[in-house]
This record gives sequence, C-alpha cells and structure tokens, in this order.
Amino acid sequence: MLSTRRSVTASLVLVSLLAACSTTPPAPVRMPAPVGPVYVPEQPTQAVIPVQPPAPAPLMTPTTFSALPGWEQDDLRQAWPALLQTCRGLASRPEWKAVCAAARATDAADGAAVRRFFESWFVPNLVRAADGADTGLITGYYEAMLYGARKRGGAYQTPLYRVPDDLLTVDLASVYPQLKGMRLRGRLSGKTVVPYSTRAEIARAPFAGKELLWVNDPVEAFFLEVQGSGRVQLDSGETVRVAYADQNGHPYKTIGRWLVEQGELTAEQATAQGIRAWIAANPERRQELFNVNPSYIFFREEKLPDPSLGPKGALGVPLTPGRSVAIDPSFIPLGAPLYLATTEAGSELPLQRLMMAQDTGGAIRGAVRADFFYGFGPEAMDRAGKMKQRGTVWVLLPRSTP
Repeated sequence: MLSTRRSVTASLVLVSLLAACSTTPPAPVRMPAPVGPVYVPEQPTQAVIPVQPPAPAPLMTPTTFSALPGWEQDDLRQAWPALLQTCRGLASRPEWKAVCAAARATDAADGAAVRRFFESWFVPNLVRAADGADTGLITGYYEAMLYGARKRGGAYQTPLYRVPDDLLTVDLASVYPQLKGMRLRGRLSGKTVVPYSTRAEIARAPFAGKELLWVNDPVEAFFLEVQGSGRVQLDSGETVRVAYADQNGHPYKTIGRWLVEQGELTAEQATAQGIRAWIAANPERRQELFNVNPSYIFFREEKLPDPSLGPKGALGVPLTPGRSVAIDPSFIPLGAPLYLATTEAGSELPLQRLMMAQDTGGAIRGAVRADFFYGFGPEAMDRAGKMKQRGTVWVLLPRSTP
C-alpha cells in the first residue's frame, strides 16, 4: 500500500510545542480533530492556533442483505476464522457478548448456518462520506519478507530501529478532553518538548546502538514501514517477525503522490511496482524520495511460532489474508464485519466479500476507505502493490437480539 501503513498520524500543530500528533494504540489509529482552539498552558502568551472541527459523521443507511452485491455468492465460511479473531478482541464488550456466544455455538463447517448467523445477528449499513459519496479508495497491503542479520556487515547495511529512549509521548486528554485518543510525540530539549527527528534527520544522524536488526535492502526497509510489519530471515537461518512499536510523530506523506506531482510518474504508474522501478532508474535520488515522508516507524521483534498466522492488527488479533481489512476507526467501528464491493487489483473483475475491520493505517482516512490485507509472500506483495480501486462498503452492526 502506497499511502500508509502503520505510520500513523493525525496532524495537530500546537504553536512550537510539536509539529504533529498521532494516535497509535498499539498500532496506528487516527481520531477526529478536536473542537475549538488549543492553548499551550506553559506558554500562555503564545498565539492560539485554531484547529479544524471534527470530521462530520458518516451517513450510515440501514439496508438489507439482499441489497449487497454478491452476498449470496460469497462463501461466508471463509470469513469465519476472522470473525472468531474479532470475538477474541471484542467479546468483553456488551454489544458483542451475545453475538460471540452465538458464534461459538455455530457449526463453522455448515455454510447455511454461518449465513443464518450473520443475517440474524447483524444489520448491514451502507456507508457514505459526509458529502454523500458512497464510493471511495480501496488499496492493499501485505506482510513483507526481508533478509537481515543481528550485526552490521556485508550486505546488511540498513538498520531497523527500536524505539529510542528519548522519544516522548504526551497525552493531553486529562487537560483537554476533546483530545482523547490523540498523542503528541517529541523529545526534551532542556525543559522544552520539541518535535522529534524527521526521517531526513534520522538519515543524517543515525541512532547508534538502537539498531534492532540490519537488512540488506533500503528500499524494502522503507516499504516495510509502509506495511507496518514483516518478517526478517536472518543469516543464522532463523526467521523473526518485526512489528510496529512506535512512530516519530510526523505526518505520513505518500511518496507516490509526490512523484506524480513532480511529473516523474503518472497516476497509473504510481503503484508499488512503479515506484520501485523509478528508484532503480534513479538510485541517486532514493533518499530524496524517502525524505518526502517525514514519518518514521520504529519496530519491535516478535517470535514467529506459527508462520501460518498473520501479524497482529490494531485490534490486537492476527490478521486473516483476504478477510481482514484496515479502516479509519473515526468512522468505522474497529472489529466490525464489513462488506466490501470493489474490483480485483488492476482489473475490472468484481471483488465482493465479507471482511473484518481489524486494522488501521496512517493514510486510511475517511468513511469510505479500506485497505485490503493480502497476506504474506511474493503474490501478496504483487497484488497489494497494484490495488488502487474504487469501492463501496457496508458495515454490519450487531443487533441486541437476533
């Protein structure tokens, strides 16, 4: 995916306190902008910078399952493992307790029973943007594979960093309730909190001693940040997973859009494959391109006990290839079933299926916006890189009783 992944940010300028803000529990999440002006208590004489009002609520129109294109043709049993993962994340919530109890009592191998479950326990709602539009951008992402080592040497010259000790996270919600869920990131300079280092600054002054791993390809390391998680096959033969740990607080900016604005690529060429090809043809401009995106992702290492399971998304449960999707939780409830009607990556073939909204992303913004998780491996990477389609979404909201 070219416009995010897990680099998360909802920008908020607070005079000279911080240049940006982001939400990331435990992975990138955006929240609506707060209402009214924001003051910096420690500097009352500074000018007050008004912030944008919250985004208008999306329009959700209840409808019927028969109105969902392709609903009858979708094998809902394939979505069942993802639903059970959602129940792991949401079963304690009152509106989900009865739903998940009913799910556990349903025969997952019985297609008719699974269909009855969804049609009995949920109401589909067509999602529209505030301007009334019922179509939006559908992109894709994947779990990357990189090759690396625990020590620098030979081909392994590109660091993946762990969270630096001086990265501060400031939660202002106790003072400004309207900022609930929004966090400022920065570092201390004397007694002042200042913006944390940008990508360009990190490239000029690396964090010696904070390297988590060293990998052999700076381009794949950059795309790993966009995806938010991946696997690294070490020179020892061990394979580990690296997961999103934190972010430097600067807003995510898409390098694909910049290449289009500069006239280097057309909009159609600005896929992951097209960007990689441009970098290969212009290696001397690689860092210039990367620096367009000031956001920087820090990772943590995780063991990989079961390679068949996907990485954990923002819901805290493993993602299911082809059935998990990232959404903007400002509009779509995290964990909710979501029916997606779009087209296959780079084609006009219909792609209509039930998904689970189990993840978020820094550039997944808006009501009618989704990022399709393709899984792990070369095919997933290829399809995710080409996915830039228009689509419609319906969110399935739980009933209190079937």
